[in-house]
Amino acid sequence: MARGSSRAGGDVLRHTASSTAAWDRLAARYGAQEQLEHRALDAALHHAAVAPGERLVDLGTGTGLLLRRLARSATAPGEVLGVDRSQRMLDEVGPLPPGWSTVIAAADDVPRPDGWADVVTCAYLLHLLAPAERGAVLAEARRLLAAGDGARLVVVTPWSERRLMRGPLTAPARARPSAWGGLQPLDPSRDLARAGFVVTRRFVLPRHGYPSLILTARPAFSSS
Repeated sequence: MARGSSRAGGDVLRHTASSTAAWDRLAARYGAQEQLEHRALDAALHHAAVAPGERLVDLGTGTGLLLRRLARSATAPGEVLGVDRSQRMLDEVGPLPPGWSTVIAAADDVPRPDGWADVVTCAYLLHLLAPAERGAVLAEARRLLAAGDGARLVVVTPWSERRLMRGPLTAPARARPSAWGGLQPLDPSRDLARAGFVVTRRFVLPRHGYPSLILTARPAFSSS
């Protein structure tokens, strides 16, 4: 079933217009801290193990760093969709391979039909959201995933607060950490369970950028 504007859950992130404007203002300089995300995103893509014939949706794609890292892979998929509310963040994505695209949309209301994706990724987004918002985004991820044993979700969140405070933050982040969305550590395992996912792999990357937790999960309807 395609998305409809009447879905009640689609209102969960409607209050974020002001925060969208904040990300618009940050877009041009967000790249200054992308090097702190490289290792975690590469690990997330390794765990996702995306195959050429699969479809991937990246929720909260921002400036498209995960998409650009994925495009360098020899096994990059043919169809990829990056989703973000901020047009200016998407303006920073740059050229993408044929069959790849971005769309302005809330992460809980993606304009694709049920079961469209084989893989959903969600990196450095969930820690910015309240519990109800996290639930809505994860429910959307579950809706997007195709039925079957291969469907999977890969989530990346900041991990140790101590390490984040002591880590090699860029000058803008040191000056105004809240301007980068905050870096509160989050383990979304319970959120995943409530949304109908089973965590299949847990990996902590404690250094080389933002200390991060990487979780791979499958929908509970899968039998693998």
